Amino acid sequence: MSISNKIKSENKSSPFVQPETEMARCVVSESGVIIYANDPFYQLCAINAGQNHNALDIFIFSNEVINEAHNISTLADGDYDVHINGNPIITEFHFEWLTTSDNKRYLIASTAGELSDDLDALITKIHDSNNRIELTSNNIIDITQNPEDFSEFIAMSHDVMIITDKQGNIINANENFLHDFGYTRSELKQTSFIDLFNDEDKHSVRSSMLSLISDENLPSNQIIDFELRILTRSGHNRWVQWHQKYVNGKIYSSGQDITNIKSQQNNLQRRQKQLSEAEAIGRMGHWQWLVGDENISWSEEIFRIFGVDQHQFKPSINSLTELIHKRDLGRVVQVFQRAIIEEKNYDMEFRIIRPGGDTRFIMCDGRCEKDEEGEVIALYGIMQDMTERMLYEQELRQAKDASEQAYAAKSRFLANMSHELRTPLNAIIGFSEMIEQQMLGPIFNERYLEYATSIKESGEHLLDLISDILDMSKIEAGKHTLELENVNIKDIIDRATHMILGRAQEQDITLKTTDIENSDINIVGDRRALTQVLLNLLSNAVKFTPEHGSVWIECYQKGNYISLKICDTGIGIPPNKLASVLRPFEQASSQYTRDHEGTGLGLSITKKLIELHGGSISIESSVGSGTTVTVRLPYKAQL
Repeated sequence: MSISNKIKSENKSSPFVQPETEMARCVVSESGVIIYANDPFYQLCAINAGQNHNALDIFIFSNEVINEAHNISTLADGDYDVHINGNPIITEFHFEWLTTSDNKRYLIASTAGELSDDLDALITKIHDSNNRIELTSNNIIDITQNPEDFSEFIAMSHDVMIITDKQGNIINANENFLHDFGYTRSELKQTSFIDLFNDEDKHSVRSSMLSLISDENLPSNQIIDFELRILTRSGHNRWVQWHQKYVNGKIYSSGQDITNIKSQQNNLQRRQKQLSEAEAIGRMGHWQWLVGDENISWSEEIFRIFGVDQHQFKPSINSLTELIHKRDLGRVVQVFQRAIIEEKNYDMEFRIIRPGGDTRFIMCDGRCEKDEEGEVIALYGIMQDMTERMLYEQELRQAKDASEQAYAAKSRFLANMSHELRTPLNAIIGFSEMIEQQMLGPIFNERYLEYATSIKESGEHLLDLISDILDMSKIEAGKHTLELENVNIKDIIDRATHMILGRAQEQDITLKTTDIENSDINIVGDRRALTQVLLNLLSNAVKFTPEHGSVWIECYQKGNYISLKICDTGIGIPPNKLASVLRPFEQASSQYTRDHEGTGLGLSITKKLIELHGGSISIESSVGSGTTVTVRLPYKAQL
């Protein structure tokens, strides 16, 4: 039987692999690249299939076998003792060169002795067909490596590439680097690779390159990665992610420009920092929970809110329930369950007990995240520490309740003391009038008469003050009710004007009523209350108008109300006091308090009486020019 027939009978599918003898075999190109190896070879050499391997990295010959150029093409046919992939054990391999019809040589290395002519012819035939060598040990097809096949891919790449010697001097650079960074080849010839970098990064580049060429522990195919800044020809910094490899005395550097990525990362980090700071200021954090998952995602602020260490505490359903106040736990669970079932947003307040024992009030505002089919897949939202606000609101409510109770008690007291205060004052005023008029006989000392007159005037003034306080207390206590009837506005104006006329004449003030559009204007209201309103406003106008001034009343009919205007040429009210003069016990300034007597309740009582009728009051004033008070009253007051 011929050798070729023997090979076919041993393995009809492959002339190179003989399973019975477990021959280890590989095919090597003239450049030294292993273009094919069977499984026994990979197992023997302890290397991975699918990777490029150089034969001289696998087979270690003695120095005299390979020439000084370290080129496997100089190896002669024959049997050699070699070390496999650094293994100290010597293995005998047979090496034989085969030439194909296109004059390309291939080195066949095997552990089974010389090859046959049939094998040579088969390799030649297969290589001639599309430059492929088909080896069928495991039905594997390996493609011969042709560097030109990948030149187009290199041209399509945006990577920058630089080759330097061991000292870092630039030997070559691709067009991408020249175009992107603005250098010319002549400039690069006198430039070191390290000089291209930012001054702050040069030390890192130098350390990286030294470790690459001097570290004996690094594998021969070791690649070092780093990210540093390159200076463009115009002096701008560009971030580049570099990959470096040291081969045969040269350093190959390939890089991608990641400046935009770095900028986006910096913007993202800046915004995340701003978000964290904003959450810290607002004592608010965000969270997310995937439905069905045990763990919960928390932001940094929520860890602070719950008083736990983010490096030791793992937020989960169980750990969260342990922190929630027991009385609030059931309600919290129901809210989350209802949100998933009803697919609605939600908000709630609950309490937590921190590990230190203090209780905090938490506000949770959440949303539902849905998938493309509309199913709820996650819940997310914010949690905010509301403890200080809740405690402050509680204190405000307590203070408000206490203030209202005290104010109501005061109002009830003053209202109930009406007769007790008025009765003695009426007696003082009455007896002083009797003494003043000498009803029981003459008084021989005129000083007693002066004293009696002073007692009467002081009593009358005190009675006015107490009346104002009692009226205000009665209104605030809700005991003042209107007695409604048909009231003629002109009669009310004439009556009030007549009552205040004497005081105006004493101060030489002109008091008049302008022409009223209709003297038969009637409204439904409380006659006594409306008279008091006009008396208070006229009294104020006369009180704060200097001698030779003027006070007048205007009346107009509008669509559903009447408008009364009480005008004067008095001292006026400062703009910053207009809003306060209508409040109880307020006056325009301390100067008025000294020059003009009163409680400061007149306008406040007036406002309350007008509002009881369903009306409104407004004031316009200019310091030194006068004041206009406008009263709007509906035609019919409502009880």
